Order: sequence, then C-alpha cells, then structure tokens
Amino acid sequence: MLTPEIEKLRYPIGKHIQPKEYTNEILADYISTLSEFPEILKKETVHLTNEQLNTKYRPGGWTIIQVIHHCADSHLNSYIRFKLTLTEDNPIIKPYQEDKWAELEDGKTLPIKHSLNILEGLHFRWVTLLNSLTPAELSRTFIHPEHDTKIKLIENIGIYAWHCNHHLAHITELKKRMTWK
Repeated sequence: MLTPEIEKLRYPIGKHIQPKEYTNEILADYISTLSEFPEILKKETVHLTNEQLNTKYRPGGWTIIQVIHHCADSHLNSYIRFKLTLTEDNPIIKPYQEDKWAELEDGKTLPIKHSLNILEGLHFRWVTLLNSLTPAELSRTFIHPEHDTKIKLIENIGIYAWHCNHHLAHITELKKRMTWK
C-alpha cells in the first residue's frame, strides 16, 4: 500500500477520469494538449543537467530520462493502435511491458533529444490524423486484452491527453520540489 505522499507523487494530477459525455470542446481540448505536449516537454527539460535528468521523480519511480523515453514509446504504441483501429474491425491490440521497456539501455541512457524529436514528429502526424476523424471514426473501438474491454478512439484521445499532463506533472512537480528553474 502506497502512502498518501507517494500516491500524490505517483499521480500528481490524479487518475484519469472519463467525461460522461464527449463534446466538441472536450475533444478540441484533448487534441490541443496532444499538439502542444512535445514543445512544452522540450521547454521543461532541455536545459536540465545530466544529474537532474537522472533524478527519479519519486522513490521507486523513473528518472526524468526514463519518463521522456517512456512517453515516446507509449505514444508510438498508441498511434499504431489508432491506425489499426481505423483500418481493422475491433482489433485486439498488443500490450507491452512499459516498466521493462523503461529499464532497457535506450530508455535509461540515450540523450532525451532523440525522444523529443520522435514526439515532435509523431504528435504532428497524430494530431493531423485526429483532426480528420469523423464522429463514426471516433467511435471505432479496439480491444485491450489486459482489460478485456472495447475502448473507443475518442476515449483513448482523452487517456493520452491525460497521459501527457500526467508525465509532464511528474517533471514539473519534481522541478518545484528541487527548486530547479
């Protein structure tokens, strides 16, 4: 059981909550978050020292480097899931073990600029795709075998907008606690 302090460090913006109804305004806000994320992440991290980048955002958590590389890994997987869902009927997506990916050499030691570049190009393409989707396409679903549920693309957009803000908060809250600029 995590202490309330560790839980707050783990979920600095809280856990994701699906809205009861998806309005055009909510969808536009989610897509805006996805559009702006790479630039905001870059601004928050490019000036950090190697020592700072190798600091864990919480006890037992990842370093800032691992968080950034995780975002690239996770968002690449999500983008592929979107493409599969738009081109297949209810595809069963492939989960991945994100904790183990974060421990691989590229996730622990590569300079962050490589994942920041991936995120910049990926999010440009992703946002372009999202802005082109019809209501029917936004309602298309994939099956996540770990949860044995169908997930609508519009729901997944919200999950990934939250994911951006969630990991960004890991970094910004650590910077505040450490009084880093």
